[in-house]
Amino acid sequence: MRDSLKPDLEFALEIRLTLKKPRLELNGLPRGGNRLSVQIEQGEFEGPLLKGKILPGGGEWPHIRTDDVFCFDARYHLQEDDGTIILIQNSGYRHASPEVQERLWALRPGDVVPPDAYYFRSMTRFETAPGKHDWLARHVFVGVGERLEKGNRLRYYKVV
Repeated sequence: MRDSLKPDLEFALEIRLTLKKPRLELNGLPRGGNRLSVQIEQGEFEGPLLKGKILPGGGEWPHIRTDDVFCFDARYHLQEDDGTIILIQNSGYRHASPEVQERLWALRPGDVVPPDAYYFRSMTRFETAPGKHDWLARHVFVGVGERLEKGNRLRYYKVV
């Protein structure tokens, strides 16, 4: 018998996005750490119930704490192939050993850091108008990410 108070996860979609360089940096903040600003250039997404592209113009504004935890805050728009616009909001954490953090910070062409070498998780919300894709705005989602040379790959799971 299934425990109704133990959630299951159901794959919803995968996003691949390209981040624009250079990123802006605000270092030595009064509250500690540093703040980055990174624009999203482009990308695509696909899942069992939707597919489309990432619209340019969104961004990511991570705070890098003094303990080197990367606290990200990202907002950008998805456009489903049927024209539906979907806002995604991600907040979460990325952290690793100092050696892995250094590799993630300065990825070079051909560099690959295995995603199991670091923690990259998000709490994710979607907003969209009523219609075919409004199920996104009625469920809780968690994301698991991977840092790539030019951006990120994230997989989102609906909590059921």
